[in-house]
Amino acid sequence: MNGHFRFRALWLTLGWALIGLVIYLSLTPAPPKLIHFTYADKVKHLMAYGALMGWFGQLYAANRQQLVWALGFGVMGVVLEFLQGWSGYRTFDVVDMLADAVGVLLGWWLTRGWFAGVLSRVDRALA
Repeated sequence: MNGHFRFRALWLTLGWALIGLVIYLSLTPAPPKLIHFTYADKVKHLMAYGALMGWFGQLYAANRQQLVWALGFGVMGVVLEFLQGWSGYRTFDVVDMLADAVGVLLGWWLTRGWFAGVLSRVDRALA
C-alpha cells in the first residue's frame, strides 16, 4: 500500500463501506431505482464496479496489488450474481457479470490514466 496517505484509515473505511453498499444493493429484495432507461441496470453495474476498482486502485498503486483487487472484484461480481439467482427474489444475469468486469477494467484504466493520484491529492489537500 502507498504509505503517503495521511488519512489512510479513512480512505480504507470509505472503500470498505462502498463494498458493503454494493453487496447490500446486490442482495436487497428491492434496490432503489435511481435511473430508468433500457439497460440502466447494466450501467449501474459498470459504475459500481468501476468506482470500487477506481477507489482501491488509488490506495493500492502497485501493479500486483491492483491485479489482486481487480480479480477480487471480478469474483465478487460473479458470486453476487449467483447469490441473486439463488435468492428467489432477484435474477441471475450473465450480462450483469460482464458489466461488472467491464466496470473493473474501466476503473483500473482510469486509475492508471486520467484519475491517477486523485485521492492522493485530496489526501494532501486535507492534511
